[in-house]
Amino acid sequence: MNITDLARRLRVPAEELRSKLPELGFDIGQKALKVPDRDVGRIMGAWREYKKRQYLQKKAMEQRARAERKQAVLSGEAEAIALPPVMTVRDFSEKLNMPIAKVMQELMRAGILASLNENIDFDTAAIIAEDLGYIAKQETETSIANEDEATDRLEKSLALRDKSMVSRPPVVVIMGHVDHGKTLLLDTIRNSNVVSGESGGITQHIGAYQVTRKDQKITFIDTPGHEAFTVMRSRGAKVADIAILVIAADDGIKPQTREAIDIIKASGMPFIVAINKIDKETANVERIKGELTEFGMVAEDYGGNTICVPVSAKANTNIDQLLDTILLVNEVEAENIVANPDGRAIGTIIESHIDKGQGPVATVLVQNGTLNNGDVLGVRGVNFGRVRAMHTWDGKTVPHAGPAMPVRILGLKAVPSVGDVLEVPEHPKALEKMKSQPNSRSGGASEITIATTKKINTGDDDDQEQVSLNVIIKSDVLGSLEAIIGMIEKIDNPYVRVKIVKKGLGNVTDAEILQAEATSAYIAAFNVKPTRTASQLARDKDVEIGEYTVIYKLFEDIVEKLKILIPAEKIYTDLGSLEVLATFNKLEKGMVVGGRVNKGVAQLGATARIVRDDQVIGEGLVKGLQSGKADVKEVQQGAECGIEFLGKTKIEVGDTIEMYKEEEKVRELNIHSANR
Repeated sequence: MNITDLARRLRVPAEELRSKLPELGFDIGQKALKVPDRDVGRIMGAWREYKKRQYLQKKAMEQRARAERKQAVLSGEAEAIALPPVMTVRDFSEKLNMPIAKVMQELMRAGILASLNENIDFDTAAIIAEDLGYIAKQETETSIANEDEATDRLEKSLALRDKSMVSRPPVVVIMGHVDHGKTLLLDTIRNSNVVSGESGGITQHIGAYQVTRKDQKITFIDTPGHEAFTVMRSRGAKVADIAILVIAADDGIKPQTREAIDIIKASGMPFIVAINKIDKETANVERIKGELTEFGMVAEDYGGNTICVPVSAKANTNIDQLLDTILLVNEVEAENIVANPDGRAIGTIIESHIDKGQGPVATVLVQNGTLNNGDVLGVRGVNFGRVRAMHTWDGKTVPHAGPAMPVRILGLKAVPSVGDVLEVPEHPKALEKMKSQPNSRSGGASEITIATTKKINTGDDDDQEQVSLNVIIKSDVLGSLEAIIGMIEKIDNPYVRVKIVKKGLGNVTDAEILQAEATSAYIAAFNVKPTRTASQLARDKDVEIGEYTVIYKLFEDIVEKLKILIPAEKIYTDLGSLEVLATFNKLEKGMVVGGRVNKGVAQLGATARIVRDDQVIGEGLVKGLQSGKADVKEVQQGAECGIEFLGKTKIEVGDTIEMYKEEEKVRELNIHSANR
């Protein structure tokens, strides 16, 4: 056979094969063009053994090097390296001063297939850096990025304290744990019935409402109650003056209550604790006051300054007292609860969605100035349309909306994102014209509403092989969609993630089913359903659709699906080594040898690496271990023992058997709070 043909079969350059053949015991000459047919099979077998030894040698070196790097990191002796919050794979390799191929190989070991120019976050980079022997630290920000110009203008307008500023109605946000009665409390306050339309007593959409008490108006922002809405609650806290923390008297402080307390403290807002459900037999108001002291919130009757009002939203008990308390806090904070009703309006979007008959609509809380019919509306420097009509929360049409007044506006060209600053510009012509896809600071809400069938890419095409859960999200309104996306952002794991391949409003259509089939995506439908043809198509294509009416159920299902995808972490442990002093029985799938443990321990069940002349020649398993004539699980350093080796390698006297364990440790899925 021609050497070139043989080299092609072995997938190796012909010159390399010719030069290696003498080492493998085949001396055919440096200028030979052919090898005898009788040697072809033997050469191929010897070459496979040679490549196997090379692989085992490389594996052993990598395991030892990784163990040494890990130890250096744990002991603090490793080199420290500063990394930015986000960087490309190429920049990451340059920071480490390592070949990009090695960095990408380490990323692949962690289950991350990323292209050269793809971004990775600090947490992912830190783990990979530690595996490569560095202690990663986040770069210190030398300057804090400024808020966008609109937010800046809003903050400046609210910070003014000149003669133009007059008192305005207080804006109150209701916060607390799921099912503690926030929606029913607000429902009781405004004498309407919203709860009957909600699922599981949890508010699904955000709105703002205004009530009158003693000829004074009070604006309420209705925020959802479950932890999935932390992002929405934190946005609500930014536009509110007073917070009401609702705690059920029969339940106490729960995880979402703690989150609400953190948000309130971070915002520095004055707050009132409404201890709800006092009509229940198991209610214990004093216990709640005692629990509050653990958070540095001491009730007034305990000598502190935390106002606590026992109420029952169901029995309409002490509701007037709660409203009077809000007015009292408003009076104390009067110098801070002011605005200038004259001039151009500026405020925050509280809710937005597409109405079948009216098109894009949004609820805005005017925070300064007065919004009038016919005003041009700017969002993020883009012309979003003109006010065609304004409605109050109870459906009345109004021509003007002053400070702290929530109104639903019609006339928008597209749906702005919840939390966006909406303003009437000084120079309307200076606004950018609405494009097909205006940029969105908060995740592309306008992109959803203008092109709801367009695929939303969250990464490069190369990213599609990364360990990820592809999800298509469909919702009824933008507020819920943003809450779901904000909830998903809380999932933080460098090895697995949620990739939103499409997001939009409205029912699930055939197009989503086909896209889900193409991308192996899970369809999460919140308060919407698949069309009849889409349901049939989903069955035919075996596409899974989850229908939800409660957002945290959607969240839990996604978390469970992600847990299945997380790759286990491999942990290498070097146990010890043994010098072979004698060989005994040759078994069908191995052999029995005797030797002395010269380092560490010999352990039953360990992986055995056979080393001869400093070269790894094979690998197998320690199936049996004897000390004296007794079967044992472990033999210490200095002792002699017999080993039943399971493997194909023929062990000789003088060989070294290195023993190690490589275990898989299940990684946890971290869910970080998304307060912003």
